[in-house]
Amino acid sequence: MSQFDNVAVAKQANVYFDGKCVSHSLTLADGSKKSVGVILPSTLTFNTGAPEIMETVAGTCRVKLAGESEWKAYGAGQSFNVPGNSSFDIEVSGEPYHYVCHFA
Repeated sequence: MSQFDNVAVAKQANVYFDGKCVSHSLTLADGSKKSVGVILPSTLTFNTGAPEIMETVAGTCRVKLAGESEWKAYGAGQSFNVPGNSSFDIEVSGEPYHYVCHFA
């Protein structure tokens, strides 16, 4: 799916890590929530409240989930799951990483 139809978009951007990650919050017609954003080249740590599915739209990244020792690479069309009340490290090098975060 290349677009979301019938959504409400928050006007104010979510800006994290001095602008290295910028996203917008979406609410779909069924009430589900997502964010759509971009991470610029950097290594960042995100904390989660609810479980998340991070869908890669464009670019590549490496991810290390809390409690894991190995980094895993993800590219366009791939996704990874992050448990709730957890964290993950993400490394983006080269091109910006475009993502959709699906909140469970």
